[in-house]
Amino acid sequence: MRSKFNVLLTVLVVMLGQIAFAQVKTVSGTVVDQNGLPLPSVAIQEKGSGNGTQTDFDGNFKIDVKQGSILVFSYVSMKTQEVIVNSTTLKVTLQEDITTLEGVVVTALGIKRQEKSLGYASQNIKGDEMTEGRESNVINSLSGKIAGVQITSSSGSVGSSSRIILRGISSITGNTEPLFIVDGVPMDNTNYGNAGSGGGRDLPNGISNINPDDVESIEVLKGPTAAALYGIRAGNGAIIITTKRGKNSEKLGVSFNTNITFSNPLVLPDYQNSYGQGSDPNGGSIANYFEYVDGAGSGTGDGVDESWGAPLDSGLEFVQWDSFKYGGGASPWISHPDNVKNFFNTGLNISNTLAFQGGNEKTTYRLSVGNSDQKGMVPFTDFKKVNIGLNGSHKASDKLSTNFSLNYVNEKSNNLPTVGYNSENVMQQFIWSARNINFSDLKDWRNLPLSPSYDNLSAQVPINWNNNFQNNPYWVLENNKNTYSRDRIYGNVGMNYDFSDKFGVSGKLMIDQFSQQESLIKAVGTNETIDGSFQSVARSYRETNLEFLAKYNNSLGEDFKFNLNFGSNSMRRIRTFNSGLAPALELPFLYNLSNLKTGSIAQQTNNYQEQRINSLLGFGDISYKNAIFLNLTARNDWASVLAKENNSFFYYSATLSTVLTDLLKIESETINFFKLRGGLSKVGRLGEIGPYNINTTFVLNNNGWGNQATNNNTQFNPNAKPENVVSSEVGFDLYAFQSRAKLSATYYIQKSNDLLLAADVDPATTYQRSFGNFAQMENKGFEVQLGVNVIKKENFFFDIDLNFATNKNKVISLGGLDSYELGGQWGLTLQAQPGQPFGLLVGRGFERNENGDIIYENGLPVVDNTQKILGDINPDWTGGINLSLGYKDFTLSSLVDAKMGGKIHSMTYAWGRYSGVLAETLYGRETGIVGDGVISDGNGGWIPNNVVTEAKKFNQAVYGNNNEESSIFDASYVKLREVRLGYSLPKKWLDNTSIDNIKLSVVARNLAILYKKTPHIDPESGFSSANGEQGQEFGQLPSARNIGFNLNVQF
Repeated sequence: MRSKFNVLLTVLVVMLGQIAFAQVKTVSGTVVDQNGLPLPSVAIQEKGSGNGTQTDFDGNFKIDVKQGSILVFSYVSMKTQEVIVNSTTLKVTLQEDITTLEGVVVTALGIKRQEKSLGYASQNIKGDEMTEGRESNVINSLSGKIAGVQITSSSGSVGSSSRIILRGISSITGNTEPLFIVDGVPMDNTNYGNAGSGGGRDLPNGISNINPDDVESIEVLKGPTAAALYGIRAGNGAIIITTKRGKNSEKLGVSFNTNITFSNPLVLPDYQNSYGQGSDPNGGSIANYFEYVDGAGSGTGDGVDESWGAPLDSGLEFVQWDSFKYGGGASPWISHPDNVKNFFNTGLNISNTLAFQGGNEKTTYRLSVGNSDQKGMVPFTDFKKVNIGLNGSHKASDKLSTNFSLNYVNEKSNNLPTVGYNSENVMQQFIWSARNINFSDLKDWRNLPLSPSYDNLSAQVPINWNNNFQNNPYWVLENNKNTYSRDRIYGNVGMNYDFSDKFGVSGKLMIDQFSQQESLIKAVGTNETIDGSFQSVARSYRETNLEFLAKYNNSLGEDFKFNLNFGSNSMRRIRTFNSGLAPALELPFLYNLSNLKTGSIAQQTNNYQEQRINSLLGFGDISYKNAIFLNLTARNDWASVLAKENNSFFYYSATLSTVLTDLLKIESETINFFKLRGGLSKVGRLGEIGPYNINTTFVLNNNGWGNQATNNNTQFNPNAKPENVVSSEVGFDLYAFQSRAKLSATYYIQKSNDLLLAADVDPATTYQRSFGNFAQMENKGFEVQLGVNVIKKENFFFDIDLNFATNKNKVISLGGLDSYELGGQWGLTLQAQPGQPFGLLVGRGFERNENGDIIYENGLPVVDNTQKILGDINPDWTGGINLSLGYKDFTLSSLVDAKMGGKIHSMTYAWGRYSGVLAETLYGRETGIVGDGVISDGNGGWIPNNVVTEAKKFNQAVYGNNNEESSIFDASYVKLREVRLGYSLPKKWLDNTSIDNIKLSVVARNLAILYKKTPHIDPESGFSSANGEQGQEFGQLPSARNIGFNLNVQF
């Protein structure tokens, strides 16, 4: 009996063990596509539970599930598949879903739509490209990857700004950059710097606050049609940034990304190294032109900062600035070929981001903390940034769900470099620095002798090679500082309630706010500001948006489906600006506004602006057989900055797309997907209309007798209205050969009407300008994107992605004006003229005969003093090609982009030829120059010029600020923009660890300029994002070549 009981007990234990084993088991496996290639990030869910996971980079997964349970595998553009668990190992093959071939995209107002239903052009960049490529300014990561996008980076310095234009410039005086939306929040992208041809400082534009490691994707809505739901803010298109969110997962996900990048100048001027300081190359007592006496003007050399002097490296010796090292005697007259190159440091940027994410079927969350620490290529410059992001969602019931996002950013710099034509800009100094100077000898300025300052002989400052005009560059950078700090908070909180599967409502509160402090310090002894100065600037910004939407969807029979949405938006924005300036300091090195020198007058500016836009909006879609899609949008905006009787504006869009392969049920191995699309819209742009700009205001002037109110010199117009853009576009999308080739093309026309200008008026009116809607402009263009998967094997792939765009711009009307001046430098102006492209470079040029030959007199070309068009800033076309290949765990990609056409005016070239420092000035120094042109034969005809002119005389007559045409160049370039090599550690190496994936990458950005016609500079660089500063260059800090390493670890 006991024996039978023991047998029964044993059987029972075994059965219970088997039952227990059947309850929960670890299932592992791989998910691949129909070609056997692993699929990363496939969502895997145990059906009917909150248990889930996702595949790693190699398509592998592990999950603990019950025996007999069902696993649901889902992936974008693949058919969802359910698999019954009857084994501990699985290999799942997902099939491509032609009906959702184009995936899901995020559109205006954050609404997700099938890409196949879109009636306009849109392109997407994944966040992984930015994480590995690691541009500190997220805008720059789009260079060369999006058709029709033009990006101009101001320089490679820390905290530098970038300008982005979609489909050409469409406003004459207003902002032409797109609206940025981050997780539904409209973001201020203003560049508050004052960089220009006359100097100033460049500050980061607002969107650079974003942490690239937090970005999930960037959707570029190129035209007004795509962005029409933003109404009065949609005139320049929109860029939708979606950040990473928490996901339903069985465990806490942890990721860590670290990046270290080294930077060096990409392009520096090609200087000559054969002749030193001096201004008399052909006669006189050479020594008299270079002797350093006391910096007070008593020595001839004190007034010479040109390089037309005696030959270098020829055994000569002179009394020079550094003769104190030789007991006051002569020192060697030698060249220093790398003196500029060695002045710059190797820039360093170290960035880290740690993120935690997780959730279940009801709640998700993600927390990230990031920091970036940059040391600039320019000595004593830096930039630091801290990002903290938190987002989450909660499904309280089948009907109610909530979500939120909150982000904090802190940016800080102890010194941002000065740019433009300013003695504090080192690149400007180098144009006027002798080639016999070793700048390294100036670095230890604390141990150099003191010398009288140029502006005040009694002020003693560290010695420089020529105190007559310039300060020691190291002293300037360490003592004259542009400090900057910003604290920014942005985010949203939203709620959605579905009354049924057909009707629901949602609401969202969005906020973007920051406070910003700047100071501009000039130390006592600074040339041209001998008593020093201190300026303090405080800015604040706050924008809130309250949005409500009601949505309804239904079907009419089996073929027709539709959805309708109605809602409202209320925007409120407040800006403040407070500035105080002490133009002269009583005590040196004490920088506050109370340290005002006796007799000086403090200057103060205070500004407060508030505006509101209230909106009603509606949009809807109707589809037929999931193949024909009609989308309509409408929005009416009421803007507080406009007169009450003139502040209501209606905007709309309509798009139609037809997927012919679905409609006609085409099943072909060649043509997998073919869609025709088109759309039209009317949207707005406030342009230069800000708070109080429609009313005449008064200005307080500091005149030494107390503040007096005077009339503003601009007559504002109470009838002014927003600019508007009427746009239409047509295009197609084609997928072929099992979707291994994808082609998209778009043609568009955009007409910008009622453009705002401040036109000159008769001074008798007591005004200088009158403000109103006077102008009209047009853009026409063509965009193409082609992606080809050339090779697709189990362990190898090779992809090619190309994009190409051309845009033709024309100013239609200026309201009766013949021209409108936007900006300029020296004798050059940037203009708009009717019938011409926007952005004409206008100035003096060479006088030519009927055959186009340059006319010479007395050995020099004749300058035509009439103002003529020398070119325009617009490229003929832009494009990019991206090559990607992968072998097993290795990936390699390279990006080349190009901008062909357009002109740029370079004052680096103009003054570099004038001063004798550039390599071109070597020609003719010994023999003289015979210019290429013609002279009169005395009988009404022309013969080749045969008059010899000394090199200095020729260069200083033709260049400098004497002839703008001589320094105009083709701004075309081809760049090797990016090269990335990545390696993912094999999964089997990590099997016994808590690590899911490790990827190492080597990344190079801005690696080389493969082709350019502009000498000495990077033609892509510019002063700032302002319209009036485009196509002009002087002393731009060099763009940076970045080479770095990236490590990404996921747990």
